[in-house]
Amino acid sequence: MDNSDPRGMTDVKVDQKNLYREEVFTDLRIATIRQLTPVLPDGQKDDRRDVLYFGQTQMMTPAGSLPIQFEIEAKSLKQAMDKFPEEVQQAVQELVENAREAQRQAESRIVTPGQAGGKIVLP
Repeated sequence: MDNSDPRGMTDVKVDQKNLYREEVFTDLRIATIRQLTPVLPDGQKDDRRDVLYFGQTQMMTPAGSLPIQFEIEAKSLKQAMDKFPEEVQQAVQELVENAREAQRQAESRIVTPGQAGGKIVLP
């Protein structure tokens, strides 16, 4: 992109070799599945590429609703629906592990007086 344009929008182009038509399927309760069908620039289905599936749901936490999104490796919408529960569990497990790791890293960055790099303020 051209950095002289303050909005950075001078060289924006559509990648016509990577187009998808998106359809959304939901049970209006828990599950939402996005199906991305590869298409050619004229809108016709591109049979040389695989259809992609992504799941979405929400998990309630003490801080409120947490959106969860994940890829589902499937060959059909039916297979994506069947795999949805196990993929949700895996996505939640990864989310919890990432949160714990982030917490560990945050705790290890606590600097106390006398440590190297610590700043001691004298009265």
